[in-house]
Amino acid sequence: MTAEAGASWDGEMERIAAALEEASAVLLRLAPDSPGGIAVRHKTGDDPVTVADTTVDALLRRLLPRAGEGWLSEETKDDPARLAARRVWVVDPLDGTREYVGGIPEWSVSVALVVDGEPMVGGICNPATGESIVGAAGRGVTLNGRPVQVSARPELAGATVAASRSEVKRGEWTGYRDDLFTIRPCGSVAYKLGMVAAGLVDATWTLVPKHEWDVAAGVALIRAAGGAIVTASAEEARFNRPHPLLSRLLAAPPQLVPAIEAEIARRDAAVAVR
Repeated sequence: MTAEAGASWDGEMERIAAALEEASAVLLRLAPDSPGGIAVRHKTGDDPVTVADTTVDALLRRLLPRAGEGWLSEETKDDPARLAARRVWVVDPLDGTREYVGGIPEWSVSVALVVDGEPMVGGICNPATGESIVGAAGRGVTLNGRPVQVSARPELAGATVAASRSEVKRGEWTGYRDDLFTIRPCGSVAYKLGMVAAGLVDATWTLVPKHEWDVAAGVALIRAAGGAIVTASAEEARFNRPHPLLSRLLAAPPQLVPAIEAEIARRDAAVAVR
């Protein structure tokens, strides 16, 4: 990585940690299953959105960017001016809104600082479980202030793989060897990536495209924790692109990547001939 080589990232990590704490308090107060919780409306495609999404989006935009820094968020109309900025905040104020609305503790806030196209600093918190994961390039990763890293598991056998709850429900994870690893359904993709970075699960990968705001913080954290990120192309490994969509993402400890790639290829080939 060449982006701001040698930077300490102390200020950015402190800014992220403080913003995640404030966002958590807001989301817990506004949760639909809390006293006086908010109502829910739906976006196109029946995806839920709440006043919590937009409230936290505004909060993070007030707390995070400084002069000259760009902004990319799921809940903010995209401003192409971000493309000219070296430092861009890539944010999902509430990842896993369906779980948030349903009272399932698998939602999160995701914040990343992208510098020259590289996710360098990240923070993901799950207010429902009280987990806050923060880290930066060259600085490692902490879970609630305790140093963590990706799993040291030497082989895929016995691993736990976090998978999209909705994808599992639709049957899209059928065909993988259930005698090789355990599939753990989970809502928020950001939370899944955070768990990989913290060594709470061994790996995760996507079966459908994801936006940069879904994964930027997780990419920063997994790299900082010693993990590997595999995208569909070198272009998709760069962030703050005009069309911020990734067609594929695999996150795992480096030693597990070859076996995971082999299992994905085997499963995909088997599905193709059905």
